[in-house]
This record gives sequence, structure tokens and C-alpha cells, in this order.
Amino acid sequence: MNTRRCLLSTAIALLLPLAQAQEFPTKPVKIVVPFTAGSATDILARTVGQKLNDLWGQTVVIENRPGAGGTIGANAVAKSPPDGTTLMVHSSGHAVNAFIYPTLPYDTQKDFVAVVPLGGQPNVLVVAPSSGYKTMADLLADAKKRPGALSFASAGIGSGTHFNAEKFKLAAGIDVLHVPYKGTPEALTDTMTGRVQYYFAPISGALAQVREGKLVALAVSSGKRSSLLPQVPTVAEAGLPGFDYNLWVGVFAPAGTPADVVDKIGRSINRVLAEADVKERMAALGAEAMAMTPAEFDKFVRAEMDDAGKVVKAAGIKVQ
Repeated sequence: MNTRRCLLSTAIALLLPLAQAQEFPTKPVKIVVPFTAGSATDILARTVGQKLNDLWGQTVVIENRPGAGGTIGANAVAKSPPDGTTLMVHSSGHAVNAFIYPTLPYDTQKDFVAVVPLGGQPNVLVVAPSSGYKTMADLLADAKKRPGALSFASAGIGSGTHFNAEKFKLAAGIDVLHVPYKGTPEALTDTMTGRVQYYFAPISGALAQVREGKLVALAVSSGKRSSLLPQVPTVAEAGLPGFDYNLWVGVFAPAGTPADVVDKIGRSINRVLAEADVKERMAALGAEAMAMTPAEFDKFVRAEMDDAGKVVKAAGIKVQ
């Protein structure tokens, strides 16, 4: 009898995680976006969130919690119950923050589980039409002529847009002032009005303003040109050979979330990303798929953190 009970207990223990994964989610899921509504990260999160709502038959709510380069929202997720019902969609800035904020209330590696990337897209170097800059060379010439006089916007200290601009600053050898904002919409507004001279904006966030003539696109950060702005050269083509930066956006869960639940979330999201209308929407945003398993995405994020640490040290990036 004891042997039977032991075998039964073992069988139940083995089947329980499978049952949990099959049942998940049994209640609404919240996706925290640590940037403002309308930002590139937010747009991708909402594109996928609506589809998950339909796929899971559960309400999927997007909650924007901007501030401090995404660390406020990230901290809220790190402290959430690890059951898969609270997720985070963050940008590549997530890999940078550990090296910029010395007293983060969470551990970037230990307090999160990498689930799956949503996609990657280039940033576009934009300026106001009133700036008079026609090319990236014009901007760099002015920056070198007037050290410390020019300023650039970002979606917050440690955000992907900030990291991109710091890499650009290092490669170009210029002295410019960083002005952080809560998100892309605010940064774009002040770039359009000329309060700051330039911004490496996610292409999905700046495309409309570029097409409407409210902003001038000087270059894209990726190694190849964007199909959305084929006439705009890459930073490398415009004068900084070898420069290449892509803003990636991915999904994370609190550490301790059951592996089977993480796997189901990852499979569900990859299924959504493979749908024709989502692929069309992603293409319209200039985003390219980055199909990965949770294990592959975790390895990718760790490599990104290694690179981030080197750039932050070289650039001397600090919380202002």
C-alpha cells in the first residue's frame, strides 16, 4: 500500500506542472511597460497583448509605469508574485541599467526570467527642420565646433535610446549634453521644438513625424538601411564606419515563475508573432522578428549585459 501511495504521489508531482501550464492563465494577466504610452516598447507590447487576450481567453492589461529609465516599472515586476500573471515588456535598456544605477532595488539577472524577445528595430537619428542640419556630418561638425553646446534627448537614463546615443558620442568623439525624458513621445516633442538638438528615436515612434516633415532623419543606427526609410543612410555610411545598434524589446517574468509557465508564455508569444497580421504590423513598425526560446533569450540578454558594461565604463555614464 505504501509503495502504491508513493508511486501515486510521484505521478501527481510529475503531472502537476503540466496541468498548471495547460491551465495558465486562469485569471487576467498584466503586462507592465516601464515607459510612456506611445513609446516603441509600448507599441510592441500592445500589438502582442491584444493577440494574447484572444489566444488565452483572458484579459491582458497593459500598464504603463514610466520613470528612471524603466527601473520603476521593472522594480514593480520584480516584486510581483512569480505566477506568470505579471509580466514586463522592456527594451534593451534593461541590460544597461545594472551598470548605471548603483543602488537598484532589484538584481537584473537574479530577479527576472527572460521569456522571449518581441523583435528588434533600428533607432533613427532625428533633428528639427529648424536646426539647419541636412546630414549627420553637419550635426557632427557643429558639435565639434561648439563642445558642450549641443544636447541630445533620450527616453530616460539607461534606456536603449540613451545607450545608442552614448555609443554614438564615443564613436564620434563629441562633447554633448544628455537630457533624459520619461519616454519617446516627450523626447520627440522637445526635439521637434529645438529644445534639444537631436534624438536617436525608435523608428516606430518617429516615423510619422519624419514623413510629415516635422523631423529630419539623418541616419539609422542599424548596420543596414531600414525598408521604412530606404533613402536614409546608416550611421556607418554617414561617416562612422562599423557603427551598428539595434533596439530590442523583450518579455520578462519575475524570478521563480515556473519553467513550464514560462515556456507556455514563450510559445504563445512566438505563435502570435508568426501570425500574418502581426508580422505585417511589425514590418510597418520597422521591427524584425527575433525568434528565440527562453533559454536562447536568456543567453542573448546576458551577452547584451556584458557589452553594456563595457560601453558604460568607456562612456562614463552615470545617473545625473
